[in-house]
Amino acid sequence: MKPTSAVKTADLSAEQIARSISDAIVARQLPPGTRLREEALARAYGVSRTKIRAALLMLSKDKLIRTMPEKGAFVSKPSAAEAREIYAVRRILESALAREFVSCAKPADYKRIDVHLKSERQAIAGSDVHLRNQLLGKFHILLAEVVGNTVLTEMLQELSARSAIITVFYQSTADAGCSHDEHVAFIKAAKAGDAARACELMVRHIEHVERSLKFTEDDERGVDLVSALLA
Repeated sequence: MKPTSAVKTADLSAEQIARSISDAIVARQLPPGTRLREEALARAYGVSRTKIRAALLMLSKDKLIRTMPEKGAFVSKPSAAEAREIYAVRRILESALAREFVSCAKPADYKRIDVHLKSERQAIAGSDVHLRNQLLGKFHILLAEVVGNTVLTEMLQELSARSAIITVFYQSTADAGCSHDEHVAFIKAAKAGDAARACELMVRHIEHVERSLKFTEDDERGVDLVSALLA
């Protein structure tokens, strides 16, 4: 949703504004490093700065933006070094997670994950990049939930959120399709009870995602929101 849509901007909730800004980030209308000025956003959406602050807080929790004291909010700008560190930690954690999952998963868990994989396929075939990346990340959280380790789940939620912002900018739709196929292959090995194979596939999957990242900034900008921010 853009500020220029037919919806009355004064009626927008903080959640709707957050989604609109998120869509602009995912669509690369707001490149990494763009400063999100409260007064400009309030003017663009026709709402109070209080509502804008609430929207920015939501985006900050999702790691889509970063706030800096006395400087404001900026679209997250993950570096190659940051990405490498995140995926190095994920390889260690999720290799162990894979083994635990194979030993813990029940038929009901696999049924739930099969439903999730179907949603992944549909999202990849569609145009909603935000939903696509959200579902691809959620797959890993589902595995942790099955294992039942709350600390591990919280750690993966944090890492998944940080990975999501990286893939928004640096992963192509084709690479996302490969990620889904790798999720399917992992579940196939897990259903067969092959823990060693499942661990191997999980590590390969994370390595493949990392290798597929293309760290070149796309300077393509949209018109409406960016113009409002720079006004």
